[in-house]
Amino acid sequence: MTAPLTPPHQPSSHGPWQTPPRGGGSGPGTFLESQEEHDPRADLRRAAVVAVLLAVAGVGLGLLWLWLSPRVPLVSDSQAVFLKDSEGEEAIGSDGTFVLLALAFGAVSAALAFWFHRRGGIALVVGLALGGLLGSLVAWGVGVWLGPERDVVAHAREVGKGVVFDAPLDLHAKGALLAWSLAAMVVHLALTAAFGPRDPEPDWGAWGVPGGGPAGAGSAGPSSPSSPSSPSSPSSSPSPPKES
Repeated sequence: MTAPLTPPHQPSSHGPWQTPPRGGGSGPGTFLESQEEHDPRADLRRAAVVAVLLAVAGVGLGLLWLWLSPRVPLVSDSQAVFLKDSEGEEAIGSDGTFVLLALAFGAVSAALAFWFHRRGGIALVVGLALGGLLGSLVAWGVGVWLGPERDVVAHAREVGKGVVFDAPLDLHAKGALLAWSLAAMVVHLALTAAFGPRDPEPDWGAWGVPGGGPAGAGSAGPSSPSSPSSPSSPSSSPSPPKES
């Protein structure tokens, strides 16, 4: 009579249906994560910091927009104000300049956020989107405030008849305010998908079983032929006596 390989009351430590250990089976404690990583308040703090920093960066966007945006020339005849070049595209160029700069700021801000945090999350994406919108609003306000005079009639009277002056800097397509947020979310999503942390995979070994052994090694159950409860085992049934 042979002893069973695995006691009936104890499950096999190498069972094929056993849940693999977390962290790739390299030992307990290898998949421990910091408490801050699961703390929603920490995620909200990071998102708030990102939103504030992007809002402050909107000042730089506004200054660049004011510097690079084409000017719209106006002229007055002492009775009305007209475009000096009625077929000019300076107004469209102003909106396009703002959109291109906002896209660049969105890509850079998303890359920096991913570089410093190395993780995704809804809170961080919301922080990027909200910060991009706030930064665009700040940039719009800075450009308009530091740009040419807003009162066109007063400015025309000040410069005189026939003198060319610049029109106020403004956004005609208000959808340009969303360019920063959209670029930041798309770039951050792409970086997270390409370089973000991956969930650890279980170490199934070379034979498809935790531990690297064959699928049937050490997994004999109560129904094994070597079990004493099996009626078909030759060692458990006595041989009948021979008649003389």
